[in-house]
Amino acid sequence: MNIKSQKDFFAGLLYAVVGGAFAIGATNYNIGTGARMGPGYFPLMLGVLLGLIGLYIMFKSLVMETADGDKIGKWAWKPLFFIIAGNLLFGVLLSGLPRFGIPGMGLIVAIYGVTIVVSKAGGEANIKESLILATILSTISYLGFIKLLNLQFPVWPSFITG
Repeated sequence: MNIKSQKDFFAGLLYAVVGGAFAIGATNYNIGTGARMGPGYFPLMLGVLLGLIGLYIMFKSLVMETADGDKIGKWAWKPLFFIIAGNLLFGVLLSGLPRFGIPGMGLIVAIYGVTIVVSKAGGEANIKESLILATILSTISYLGFIKLLNLQFPVWPSFITG
């Protein structure tokens, strides 16, 4: 078997694995029928669809010829590190780590934290642009999640709100 596009093959493999995992995980819920869908119906169908898309992309990578084999390049470690660190920081800032005595700082501070850290993943991090983006994201998130959807989670640090 000759892989003619490495990028497409491994992207398709990732889609197929994630789709299969979602489909298998959805079987833990009541699936129901097309007329009376249960909570597992949508994740099952989404997982199956994602898996099929992945298999199609893998098949296409084995059949369609590319100029240079579409080789996979080196791993971009810096962006990978900052994006993962930003997501972890968001969780810690939002909820805190009570086991270690770190209080939750709320949604607004978490959004500022994740925006600033993740902006370092790119080649040119500009703190002014990051702060403007964080302000826009926090405003939209506050209006959408807190005001419109009435979700109940901390918006501000606990030492401010009491």
